[in-house]
Amino acid sequence: MKAATPGAAPEPPRRRRMSRAERERQMMDVAEQVFVERGYRGTSMDEIAERCGVSKPMLYEYFGSKDGLLLACVGRAKAELYEATQKAMAGASTPDEVLWRGMVAYFSYIDSHCRPFAMLVQEPLSAPPRTAEAIEETRRQQSELIAGVLRTFAPDAPATAVAAYTQIIVGACERLALWRAGHPELTVEDAARHMTDFCRHGLAPYLK
Repeated sequence: MKAATPGAAPEPPRRRRMSRAERERQMMDVAEQVFVERGYRGTSMDEIAERCGVSKPMLYEYFGSKDGLLLACVGRAKAELYEATQKAMAGASTPDEVLWRGMVAYFSYIDSHCRPFAMLVQEPLSAPPRTAEAIEETRRQQSELIAGVLRTFAPDAPATAVAAYTQIIVGACERLALWRAGHPELTVEDAARHMTDFCRHGLAPYLK
C-alpha cells in the first residue's frame, strides 16, 4: 500500500459502481419522471440518458428501445400495485375487512408512487399499442382482485352485477385518486371509506 505524502490532499473516495439491478432501477425512476413530464411522444432517450448520467447506447442495451423502457416501467408499476393490494387483503379475516384493506392499500400506493400512477393513467392515449395493452392488463389484474373480493363480500350477487361493479370500482378508484391530487385534505382513509361505502350501498340488495 502506497504511503500518503505528508501534507498532500487526501484522495477523493472512489464512487461505488452500481450493480446492473441498481442501474436499471435508476433508469426506470428517471424515465417515469420524464414520461410524466413530457408524455411518450415528447420523451427522448437522450434526455433520459443525460439525467441518468449514462450513455444512450447503455439505455438501449438495457431496454432495447423507448417503447421497451416504457414497458419496463409499466411492468414494474403493475407488479408493485398487485403486491401491495394483495398483501394487504391477505391479512384480513372478514370480507368487509378485505374490502377496506384493499382500498387503503390502493390509495396508499398511489400516494407513495404518484409518478407510476400518473404514467399508467396518461400513457394509453399516446403510447404504442403494446404499452397501451400492458396498461390495460394492469387494470385487468386489479379487476380480478376486486371481483374476488366482491364475490366474497356479496355472495348472492349475480355474476353480471359483480362484473359491472368491478369495472365501476376500477374506474372510480382512478378518478378519485386523480381528484385527490388537488385535494390533499382528503386522506387515504377518507378515500378508502368513500369507496367502501359506495360498494356497500351499490351491493346492498345482495348483502346478507
